[in-house]
Amino acid sequence: MQDEAARLPRAYPHSIVSAPGTLFVVATPIGNRADLSTRARETLAAADLVAAEDTRHTGAFLAQLGLHVPLVSLHDHNEPDRIPDLVARLKAGSRIALVSDAGTPLVSDPGYRLVAAVAAEGILVVPIPGACAAVAALSVAGLPTDRFVFEGFLPARGPKRRARLEALAAESRTLVFYEAPHRIAETLADVASVFGAERAAVLARELTKLHEQVYRDSAGALAARAAAEPNMARGEAVLVVAGAPEAVDGGAVAGLVDRLLRALLPELPLSRAVDVTSAATGQRRNQVYERALALKAGVAREPGA
Repeated sequence: MQDEAARLPRAYPHSIVSAPGTLFVVATPIGNRADLSTRARETLAAADLVAAEDTRHTGAFLAQLGLHVPLVSLHDHNEPDRIPDLVARLKAGSRIALVSDAGTPLVSDPGYRLVAAVAAEGILVVPIPGACAAVAALSVAGLPTDRFVFEGFLPARGPKRRARLEALAAESRTLVFYEAPHRIAETLADVASVFGAERAAVLARELTKLHEQVYRDSAGALAARAAAEPNMARGEAVLVVAGAPEAVDGGAVAGLVDRLLRALLPELPLSRAVDVTSAATGQRRNQVYERALALKAGVAREPGA
């Protein structure tokens, strides 16, 4: 029994919650307030100052917890200017909690410049882990999670967004994106076009909230559904996309592309055949499209000829 107890993780020293001269990076709920950990609440209660992405949002959140802690704003536009004062406060012994509007700070949120500056000064930085929308979406997506890439928000404008997706088309790891509600339909359409309509994808919206929904389908099917269902464009969203098949020998891939196209072109519209072939081989859609045109024209040479 004693050996078993020794193997159990020890509780984090309670004194660290109120340790002077420490920056605490505190994760807050992404929707359901019950997800706030006891340790996070204790850390916020013991803080001398909370650096928040939006002081109005965080102030209301703290008030609901019955906490009244001084706040200072820390966002993309003022972070460099805030750093000297916050570092000075920490050196003077202040306990500062860094929070974002929701979830884990620094994950597509401001704060990394502050953390880097504080660490460079030899000041203790302590993580208080908790909710993260990207990890929550991955946990329910049903796609491989042994290796994944977090891409944050894609560019807002279509040409730049498609260019970024083109650069990721051959990425074999599972891809995770954040996206604004009003761009969901456009982004899904671009994913289907660039990655191939058959690429598996999952859209998780309003995670941990009352209207939480997780849509699992092909990128093409999700794009069509988003175009028809306004409800999919409501609330915060995480898009998880299956990685491309692992790359193999270039000649072998070219041969596989040709074999698939020769089998599919007589049966399917050109665009559909290209989408299926691109998704199956991991090759960029524009390259497969050019090969399909050549095959239809009857001028394509065999691979390696």
